[in-house]
Amino acid sequence: MKRLTLKFGGTSVGSIEKIEKVAKIIKKRHDEGNEIIVIVSAMAGVTNDLVNKSKSISKNFDPSEHDVLVSAGEQISCSLLSGAIIKLGVKARSWMGWQLPIVTDNNHTASRIIKIKTDEIIKYISDGGVAVIPGFQGISSEYRITTLGRGGSDLSAVAIAKFFKTDSCEIYTDVAGVFTTDPSIHKKAKKIDKI
Repeated sequence: MKRLTLKFGGTSVGSIEKIEKVAKIIKKRHDEGNEIIVIVSAMAGVTNDLVNKSKSISKNFDPSEHDVLVSAGEQISCSLLSGAIIKLGVKARSWMGWQLPIVTDNNHTASRIIKIKTDEIIKYISDGGVAVIPGFQGISSEYRITTLGRGGSDLSAVAIAKFFKTDSCEIYTDVAGVFTTDPSIHKKAKKIDKI
């Protein structure tokens, strides 16, 4: 049995159909006898939409309120994915960053993870459950929601893997491999066969 961190980005959970596909991947890895901790991003486009809403209020939107707002996207993904896993007959539950807690510094919109409490999740996954945790967010010493900056879900996954001493950290994406540049922006992007 291995303990795995599986991270799914925004395009991977960008629709209900994609979330159901991700749930099947998680079930397969769970059925192989692994302990599973899942990290999810917000559904594709959700964070951008929330940022645009904040900008419509103010060009200088308060950073601490910004973090509360934009962290909502990951909460939605966690709940939907947990529900999809449960529907497949696997015990699953979502935890928000403040519930673990994932403790960060007080630098809103670009926080650093200081520590992560692990005991409750370890007990849950040891008992056969799948833990679903939002990427990108934590809580400060002042009990305020914080975010790690754009792309912070990958950082969350790596930190979770470290603090939970997982055997691997697998970052799933919906592209065919690693490319020389972003293929959605540059048509001449080439897939790299070996790194």
